[in-house]
Amino acid sequence: MSTQLTLQLMFQGQANEALALYANVIPGFTLIRKDLYGPRGPGKEGSVHEAVFVIGDTTVHCIDSPVDHEFGFTPSMSLCLTLDDRTDVEHVFAALAENGKKLMPLNDYGFNPCFGWLQDCFGVSWQIAVKSV
Repeated sequence: MSTQLTLQLMFQGQANEALALYANVIPGFTLIRKDLYGPRGPGKEGSVHEAVFVIGDTTVHCIDSPVDHEFGFTPSMSLCLTLDDRTDVEHVFAALAENGKKLMPLNDYGFNPCFGWLQDCFGVSWQIAVKSV
């Protein structure tokens, strides 16, 4: 028996911009594949039919939904990113928080000396921390 769990992010027309931001600011980000909708849809031409990227050892799929919907991302589900260097944590946090929402600003909350939680400008929730020794 084979079991696989895949992370899936569903955007509403913003997947290309999200991928560009993540590629620009997250160390270890690798875009594996990006397929776009063509003129025959069902999604808007040029939007993301499916993209696959890797951060560290984790594979994430993302799409632009071809169907309008009333829901978006919620902080109750987040991507947890651990980086080796505090400077990297500070840089990534600041870049992803720009035009987003800081849920827990970078700080020492007792369980990690440098931890922050945010929703980026696309609504994706991130918990970012320095690797504890």
